[in-house]
Amino acid sequence: MRTTSNPQLRIGLAQVNSGTDPAANLRIIKRHVSDAAARGVDVVVFPEAMMCRFGVPLGEIAEPISGDWARAVDEIASEAGVTVVAGMFTPGDGPRVRNTLLITGPENRTHYDKIHLYDAFGYSESDSVSAGDHLVTAEVKGVTIGFATCYDIRFPAMFQELAAAGADLVVVSASWGAGEGKVDQWTLLARARALDSTTFVAACGQADPAASGEIITGTAPSGVGHSVVCDPSGAVIGQLGSGPDLLVADIDTAAVRRVREALPVLRNRRRIDASMIGSAVPS
Repeated sequence: MRTTSNPQLRIGLAQVNSGTDPAANLRIIKRHVSDAAARGVDVVVFPEAMMCRFGVPLGEIAEPISGDWARAVDEIASEAGVTVVAGMFTPGDGPRVRNTLLITGPENRTHYDKIHLYDAFGYSESDSVSAGDHLVTAEVKGVTIGFATCYDIRFPAMFQELAAAGADLVVVSASWGAGEGKVDQWTLLARARALDSTTFVAACGQADPAASGEIITGTAPSGVGHSVVCDPSGAVIGQLGSGPDLLVADIDTAAVRRVREALPVLRNRRRIDASMIGSAVPS
């Protein structure tokens, strides 16, 4: 239940590269959760596709949310006493999978299935992935967190709906596609979504494989790094470079209250639909 105080939490964004071996990726999670917990982090966020990177057959990798991989992440989170957010793949419709964020820790065990599929820039995620159909929030240390995945960050209404549902912070896990201007778009979109929703936005992406000397070919999104945390006014309060790293930021929900008092976009917004579009009437 939401209290009248202004709770705070510390979030860590683990900007890493996942490989094609889910067991090896669990070891990456365990190591970075341990490092983050030692720095007093309450929520450790990993990228999208943390279970297995894109570019390989995902149907062979997918497991239910009650499966061994998710249980292993839950054990890591419980042992460290933190909440872990990590991208995985669960069974979808027919041969397709779902692009799922596992959210697990002492206070929660839930998941979010990616709603907006990345059918853009020459890649067709919907060929192998079934879309989710509902928003998800969870509360950690009194802070309500909304969840989004990668391409979702291009859809402002989703972030406003999460804020209307009580979110003070929206976590975005991504494996951002490389390309001209894509890093600038990533940062711009994170800042814009923070302003749209007057929430903190913490966007964690896969590191750029090239920063570690790995070259991945093909159109599958493999990451560009530059994980970022923005405050409700759209200001960047922390950002990484392209390589593997851990970004730690403190979230103070008092800032959300201050910004929403000055900039009440959630209260002022109106529902816009096609029926409101018409020809100008001469006066």
